[in-house]
Amino acid sequence: MKLLYFFGAIILIMGGCQTGMLQEQEVAVPQQVELQVPAGTQSGEPNLFVSPEGTLYVSWIEAVNDSIDKLRYAVWRGDQWSAPKTIVEGKNWFVNWADFPSLVAMDSLMAAHWLVKSDTGTYDYNIQVALSYDRGNTWQPSFVLHQDGIAAEHGFVTMLPLASDKIFAVWLDGRNSKAGQPEQGEGGMQLQATFIGDQGNRQKEITLDDRVCECCQTDAALTDEGLVVVYRNRTEEEVRDIYIIKEQANGWSDPRPVHHDGWKITGCPVNGPAVAASGNRVAVAWFSAASEKEPKVQVAFSDDGGVHFAEPIRVDHGSPLGRVDITMLDHESALVSWMEANQEGAVIQMVLVTAEGKKEPAGVLASTMASRASGFPVMEKANDHVYFAWTHIDSIAAVRTAYMPVNAFINKIK
Repeated sequence: MKLLYFFGAIILIMGGCQTGMLQEQEVAVPQQVELQVPAGTQSGEPNLFVSPEGTLYVSWIEAVNDSIDKLRYAVWRGDQWSAPKTIVEGKNWFVNWADFPSLVAMDSLMAAHWLVKSDTGTYDYNIQVALSYDRGNTWQPSFVLHQDGIAAEHGFVTMLPLASDKIFAVWLDGRNSKAGQPEQGEGGMQLQATFIGDQGNRQKEITLDDRVCECCQTDAALTDEGLVVVYRNRTEEEVRDIYIIKEQANGWSDPRPVHHDGWKITGCPVNGPAVAASGNRVAVAWFSAASEKEPKVQVAFSDDGGVHFAEPIRVDHGSPLGRVDITMLDHESALVSWMEANQEGAVIQMVLVTAEGKKEPAGVLASTMASRASGFPVMEKANDHVYFAWTHIDSIAAVRTAYMPVNAFINKIK
């Protein structure tokens, strides 16, 4: 993969073209640096996490052979990634381009999750979690996150550490989608959550929403008033818009839409939302194809912790594939990334958006493939840089990372 060193100014074609179609114009770009990841060949499904202390982690899956996989990670130290460490190695894993593992950390506590097949069904898999209390030097025996004991789909996990002995976890849960369960196999994917305590003790599971889209990623963020969770909902009429649930003093709020897109689709688009927060300012990015002729990547801001959202801001160039991510650069600005189709395949795009609606022309991070094998690019802000990770597909799959200084973005918008 080749990094492309330019920003594309976004120009709206006013005449003779489809409404909303956008094109690029090359302008100056701040320097971006590609980083050598200590991942072996046949690696993919990368994820990034920044601890409350500011430590950056990258995790990924690495194939040992046709039947054995490893979950590995590295830590950003100074100006390079540390030597990799293996969290777990095993057989019969469910390795999927869209439903990938994660690693989170706070103080000496670390938690990782991965997916393991539970039965013969294509999507029968469990969420396996392991904890470390000594910064990853040793890992406790793993456990299944959910407690239903049903061979069904369980995945698309988001974990957030809330204290040195408490982790929030939310996931998609298909326990009611199997024959013999309340929904008799007619759907019934739920949004479930729990809190993991010391030594893996889990609180009673909470059903946040009893009917959600089957395979779109979840995301969560911590505001000054508590947790917010975003996901793709599913109504009885098959409208699958992005919803938010907010933690309250007396429990959880009712689910409510971030915006009424009205995307009616009979199957899952495998394209979940992303959320970031600074204080009580919340920013949500998502993909929608409510109009088949005009798919969109949009961003919406809330100033009251996710209770109300302003009108969404469109950021794509007219041919988005989705696969979004978002991170707050400061209290006023969010950086959004997504994948956009082009004649060669696809590119990973970026745009800086402010809560006031200002939008800095999008930039191209890297060329990539439009296929599922390229997975979901991710990014995180750590200290004064933004870090990116993605799966590069050539003759083999390999994890790539890069970074750019935050000031390169902030100075352009102000």
